[in-house]
Amino acid sequence: MTPPEAMTQTETILRARPAPSGTAPRRGRAHRSWSDVAFTVWGVLVMLFLFLPIIVIVIYSFNTGRLLVSWDGFGFDAFRTIIEKPAIQNAVRVSLITAFIAAIIATVLGTLAGIAMARHPGKWVWWFLSLLLLVSVTPEIVDAVALLPFFVLLGQDFGVGMFNDGIVRLSVGSSLFATAVVSYIVRARLVGQDANLEEASADLYAKPITTFRRITLALAMPAVLAGFLLAFTLSLDNTIVAAFVQVSGTTPWPVYVLSAVRSGLRPEIAAVSTIMLLLTLVALALVALVLKRAGDSATQIARTMTGG
Repeated sequence: MTPPEAMTQTETILRARPAPSGTAPRRGRAHRSWSDVAFTVWGVLVMLFLFLPIIVIVIYSFNTGRLLVSWDGFGFDAFRTIIEKPAIQNAVRVSLITAFIAAIIATVLGTLAGIAMARHPGKWVWWFLSLLLLVSVTPEIVDAVALLPFFVLLGQDFGVGMFNDGIVRLSVGSSLFATAVVSYIVRARLVGQDANLEEASADLYAKPITTFRRITLALAMPAVLAGFLLAFTLSLDNTIVAAFVQVSGTTPWPVYVLSAVRSGLRPEIAAVSTIMLLLTLVALALVALVLKRAGDSATQIARTMTGG
């Protein structure tokens, strides 16, 4: 039997020998399989399918022609028209105001719902989540048809004058879907966090409202801010509900665009769409920044923003 010392020396000699020329490892980039190439091409095609229409509308917002489909040259005439045309200014103003109010309503209701689901689990949570899911997947035309007689009943039959106001109608209608989104986000934020801090605050005889304000709400604040920004962007383009519940004098931007299609799309339509696209991108970037500063990883940010 070979002693360990001899075995070690033999292994050292064998390892020191150069490998045969026929077995030398190949250097350079490994050959990609046909499946990798196919998936890469397919991914590029899918991205083009999703984003090419957006790229086209951004490019045509700099069209100096009279109609959107007729390219005459590059310029900023469409953006100057926004400043000079009161109808466009009013439509954009109504959309921004209603989106802001709807985001506040959705944030308040969604935050309370998300905290309740995260901190008071039980069978009721799954029933409540099912109702939120129902709100999320219900077609907008169903919400619009239901909201219109509801507002008429409250405003005219019951005499609640605020529901005759177009801003109130648009804000309430836009906040329905956004409330469900905020509830998902806040719940996803708090479910993975322990409730020891709230329990310690109660043990130190802190009032429930103090514990909620100083501990629970502070823990959920990144998700609350993210939910507010997402609710704002979602409320900007609630077209079908807005078309049903609007009143004269408070026409939001999506309804204005629908009416403008009848006479032909003009470059200023694309210009305002480009501005709103930038607002949406800025809001999403702020959401990611808020969650990142709160210590979330990229995976946690994606999970929180999708309510997963």
